[in-house]
Amino acid sequence: MSKSAKSSFDPMNNPFMDPKTNPFLDPEKNPFLKGDFAKMFQGFEAPNMTGITETQRKNMEALTVANKTAAEGVQAIIKRQSEIMKNTMDEANAALQELQTKGVSTPDTTASIDQVKTTIETSVSNMRELSEMMVKSQSEAFDIVNKRFVESLDELKSAMSKISK
Repeated sequence: MSKSAKSSFDPMNNPFMDPKTNPFLDPEKNPFLKGDFAKMFQGFEAPNMTGITETQRKNMEALTVANKTAAEGVQAIIKRQSEIMKNTMDEANAALQELQTKGVSTPDTTASIDQVKTTIETSVSNMRELSEMMVKSQSEAFDIVNKRFVESLDELKSAMSKISK
């Protein structure tokens, strides 16, 4: 077996790290290497990290509340869908029971048409109710995020006015 292969990369002979071949590392050609960084940053104030972290904390809280609101809305929709499905199945079973007791020999077309009409109206009403629940849930979640966004812009405006004074 052979010994493990050695890397052909030798950092000591890397032409990119040699000031003779890389003008960015030559102090005569790169003005940033000549400068005194202490003087460069003299008078520079570091940003207020407390304000930044507080803003991000508020943003995360708003997103958490919005996500919770959206999840609760989805749960309510799923619960309502289950109720609708149960009611539909109960009504279908009742209709089948009625059909069995009447018998199939005398079809009552008027009653069948009325039953179909009622079923369609109920289905449309249920779909409307579910879509309104979804819109309400999404609107509430969006309002939470939108309110926080506006607050964040106000905070940014306030912070910028303090800096420019």
